[in-house]
Amino acid sequence: MITNDRLDPLKDYAFRQLRDLLSPIQPRSNRSPILLSVGEPQNQPPAFIAEEMAKNADKWNRYTDHAGTPEFRKAVAAWLTRRYRLPEGMVNADKHILPVPGSREGLFMAALLSVPAAKAGRKPAALIPNPSYHVYTGAAIIAGAEPVYLPAPKESGFLPDLDAIAKTDLDRAAIFYLCTPANPQGSVATVDYLKRAIELARRHDFLLVVDECYAEIYDKAPPPGALEACAALGGSLDNVVVAHSLSKRSSAPGLRSGFVAGAPEAIEGFVNVLNFGAAGMSQPTLAAATRLWSEEAHVESNREIYRRNFDLAEKVLDGRYGCYRPAGGFYLWLDVGDGPEAAKKLWGEAGIRVLPGAFMSWPDHTGKNHGKPYIRVAMVYDEPMMETALKLMTQVL
Repeated sequence: MITNDRLDPLKDYAFRQLRDLLSPIQPRSNRSPILLSVGEPQNQPPAFIAEEMAKNADKWNRYTDHAGTPEFRKAVAAWLTRRYRLPEGMVNADKHILPVPGSREGLFMAALLSVPAAKAGRKPAALIPNPSYHVYTGAAIIAGAEPVYLPAPKESGFLPDLDAIAKTDLDRAAIFYLCTPANPQGSVATVDYLKRAIELARRHDFLLVVDECYAEIYDKAPPPGALEACAALGGSLDNVVVAHSLSKRSSAPGLRSGFVAGAPEAIEGFVNVLNFGAAGMSQPTLAAATRLWSEEAHVESNREIYRRNFDLAEKVLDGRYGCYRPAGGFYLWLDVGDGPEAAKKLWGEAGIRVLPGAFMSWPDHTGKNHGKPYIRVAMVYDEPMMETALKLMTQVL
């Protein structure tokens, strides 16, 4: 059988590693397992999703253009303009927006459309925060780029130090993935930080892809966005793409609905990839998504759920394991000394499943994995369940 040997590094997929780590262990707890390893919202999405899909049920027999419906694109453009206080007309619904079946798919396809055969006479580079979401690495490798991991430690606010990126890597960079609020640490990039990243992308001619799927899950202030930074730089969207999703914002990961927005050339590239690799989103799905992007009450309700969960974390953990309240997202990033060992102990003794930070990180040039001391804990259940989980974690650890 002929296989693509470029896929070999992808065998270290985070959740495969977690399965291999925990599968030999039988939890000693009699209670049902508490799965805090996956960022899957457990609260229900708005009921009107079903209403909108039922109203459009006569359209299941139709193909949909990759551009989606005009109503969807207009709703997204209006939301972006409101949310990021953009000048009216800066985001054009027909030129700058494309629906995709979730932000993951958009993030993956971004590498396929942006990575050339060579850049600056060398193998193209994909700049990736370390630690980060596994899709960035998978997309880079499959597209033929070399992942260049940028440390994002506590000392730099859990974001890559833009001044520390080697010029040789910037010159051959084809794509730079940035997540804000960051997964897993919940750190938020400022407008100034985003402006500097955009200026680097334009100076060195690579695509800056900003993963903003957690942008609506925040504690106090709404996180700035890359399009907001583009507006501050004059309004051009050159070299920039943002990815958004309804999975976290609306607790609807099963809907598989998101969008990418940005430079027209990039949007055309997405269409080219979609033409060969995916079907357009169904019209019933687009109808439900259009209403979700037009409605805010359910989003604020979601935020309140996560805020109360972080209130609990502060109370129960009381600063242990370096616990801090993240500015955005719904994860705890806890320093437990040895993440894989802590994960095994929590699973075996309490039936609590968490993700070791080492599985979201890559070794540096010395071979050290700086994510190894951490675990990522998804704060996605209701208050009673989270209180039980947090108290059990402190007892076990």
